[in-house]
Amino acid sequence: MILAVDVGYAQTTALAAGILFKNWDSATYERSVTVTVEEIAPYESGCFYKRELPCILKLLETLDEEINCIVIDGYVTLGAERDGLGMKLWHSLAKKIPVIGVAKTCFKETPPAAELLRGKSLTPLYISAVGLELADAKSNIVQMKGDFRLPTLLKWTDQLSRGIPVCQAKS
Repeated sequence: MILAVDVGYAQTTALAAGILFKNWDSATYERSVTVTVEEIAPYESGCFYKRELPCILKLLETLDEEINCIVIDGYVTLGAERDGLGMKLWHSLAKKIPVIGVAKTCFKETPPAAELLRGKSLTPLYISAVGLELADAKSNIVQMKGDFRLPTLLKWTDQLSRGIPVCQAKS
């Protein structure tokens, strides 16, 4: 299974959300899961992982499925020198599950190779990865369904993390 994750924040709590799907070109998901995290770290500029990583790990604790790849909202690496959320997650998982970062905004040191145009959008996504080649990560994200910049399953994951129910048609 592939797992897309995102975390939404309220005053002192967070809602970690995940959508599990079988294939990169899946139009629907197998199941969704959310976990409320009561104690979250305060926001710290440049150290986003301190806030987000514990929430993602708590979500992962609730899953029984074998996860083959995790897609996060954010970066695996920040430029050439700094580990981002995705790299911290990969290390937390003993380097056993590849992580793909999909960011909507450009970090100042993001290399041009990270840019990915999807659909008819002229605004790129920024892809980073660990545990698989960047070209493969970008190919996986291109395969994801959705006519717009952000793949539909990632959009739904974001909505779930903000407490917005997601409804998909049953096939």
